[in-house]
Amino acid sequence: MAQQPLLSLLGFQDLSVGTLVIKEPLNFWGGVRVKPKQTKNPEPVYEPATGRVLCDLIPCVEEEVDQAIKNAHSAYLQWRKRSGMERARIMLEAARIIREHRDEIVKVEVINSGKSIMEAEIDIDFAVQCIQYYAGIAPTLSGQHIQLPEGCFAYTRREPLGVCVGIGAWNYPFSMAAWKSAPALACGNAMVFKPSPMTPVTAVILAEIYKEAGVPEGLFNVVQGGAETGSLLCHHPTVAKVSFTGSVPTGKKVMEMAAKGVKPVTLELGGKSPLIIFKDCELENAVKGALMANFLNQGEMCCNGTRVFVQREIMSQFLEAVVKRTKAIVVGDPLQGETQMGALISKPHMEKVLGFISQAKEQGAKVLCGGERFVPSDPKLKDGYFVSPCVLDNCRDDMTCVKEEIFGPVMSVLPFDTEEEVLQRANSTTFGLASGVFTRDIARAHRVAANLEAGTCYINNYNVFPIEVPFGGYKMSGFGRENGQVTIEYFSQLKTVVVEMGDVKSLF
Repeated sequence: MAQQPLLSLLGFQDLSVGTLVIKEPLNFWGGVRVKPKQTKNPEPVYEPATGRVLCDLIPCVEEEVDQAIKNAHSAYLQWRKRSGMERARIMLEAARIIREHRDEIVKVEVINSGKSIMEAEIDIDFAVQCIQYYAGIAPTLSGQHIQLPEGCFAYTRREPLGVCVGIGAWNYPFSMAAWKSAPALACGNAMVFKPSPMTPVTAVILAEIYKEAGVPEGLFNVVQGGAETGSLLCHHPTVAKVSFTGSVPTGKKVMEMAAKGVKPVTLELGGKSPLIIFKDCELENAVKGALMANFLNQGEMCCNGTRVFVQREIMSQFLEAVVKRTKAIVVGDPLQGETQMGALISKPHMEKVLGFISQAKEQGAKVLCGGERFVPSDPKLKDGYFVSPCVLDNCRDDMTCVKEEIFGPVMSVLPFDTEEEVLQRANSTTFGLASGVFTRDIARAHRVAANLEAGTCYINNYNVFPIEVPFGGYKMSGFGRENGQVTIEYFSQLKTVVVEMGDVKSLF
C-alpha cells in the first residue's frame, strides 16, 4: 500500500481557490498514469470559481483508446475468474482508501467542478456507499436451478459482459465514475471510463485507488477526450456495453453507434421534471423540497424538479416563503464551509443559463429574485461563473424556460387548480426522469405517483438518492437503471445450461 497522500501523486499540496495547477497525466491504463502521445491543440480546463486554467486536456487518439481497451480485456480475463468474495474484498478495500483520503478528494472535486464543499462531501461519501453496496452484492450473484422431467434439469449462470465503457457527465465527476464502475466490477467486468472533458481530474484518482486496493492492472482505466474519443470507445469491437450519462442529442448518437455492434446501452439523459405542491401540503417542507429540487448542485442536475406546480390557493404563501429562503442562499467560494452554492461549470454554460432567464422575461415571466451574474467580494473569484439563484413567476407551459432543460439555478413556478389538470400538464413533456408531489393526503400521493410518467417519484421530499434505490428515466430521459440491485442485470448476461440425464430422444 502506498503511504504517500494521493494528492502528492498529482503534484500539488496547497488546496484553495486559484492555487491548484495539475501537471500530471490524466490518462490511466495498465495500472499507471499515461502521458498523451500527441500534444497538439490542448483544450484548457477551467476552474469554475475563478475562471483560470486548471490544466490542459489532450484527447486520446485511436491508438491510445485501443491500448486502454486491450489492457481492460486482459484484466477482465483474470477478474472474471475471481469469486464474488474475492471481488468484494478488493472493492471494500477501495472504499476504505477513499474514506482515508476523503478530504483531499473532496477539495479536488470542488476545484474542478465548482460545487460547494458541503455537497462534494456528500458526493464522495455516496461513492463510498456505492462501492460498498455492490461489494456486498458480488458474493450473492447466482442463477436458478430448474427441475425437468425424468431427472433432467437446467440451471442459469449470471456471467459478466466483458469490457464495459462508462461515459460520465461533468456534474458528478467522481461519484459517477464510482456508480458506473462498482456494479460493473462486482459482476466481473472491466471498465474503460471517459470523464467529461470539463471535469477530467478526479476519475483518475479513483483509478489509482482501485489499483492500490488490488484489482488487476487495467481493470479500471481512464481515457480523456470529447466526442471523438467517445466515438472510438463506442465503435471498438472489444467493447461489450456502454453506459452513458449526458444530453439527449449525445445519448441518441451513443445509441446509434452502439447499435452497429449490437452492444447493450444504459442511457441516463436529460429531464424537465415536475414538482406538484397541493394546498394540503406541509408548506415549510414543500418550500424546502422545491429548493432541493432546483438549487442543489447549482441547479446542474438532470432530475431537478424545475417545473414547480403550486395549487392556486397557496400560491402567494409559497412564493413569499420560497423567495425569502432563496435570497438567503449563500453563493461564493465553494471551498468555504458556509457556502451553499458554488459556480456553474463554464463561462459558456453560465451565459446559456443567463440567456434562458432573459428569454423568460421577454416571454412574460417575472423574476422574483436572482437570475443575474453574481460577483463575490473575494477578488480571486471576480471571474468565476456564479449565478444568483432565480425564481420565476407568471410562467406558462408554452414558455421556453418551462419546456427546455436549463441546467442552472432557475425555478419556474406555475399555478394549477385540479389534480386531473396538473397531471396532464406534468406529463406533457418528452422527458420522464423524475417527479415529485407534496400532500398530506396519502391516497392522493400514491395516486399521483402512479400516474406521473417518470422513472422516479418523490413523495413529500425531493432529490434524495439512496444507493439501494434504482435511478433512471422514462421516455427521452433514457432507459436502463443505475444504483439498486437491478443494475446487476445491466452489467451481466444470463446463460442457460440444459442437462440431459438419460438417452437422447431423437426425431431422426
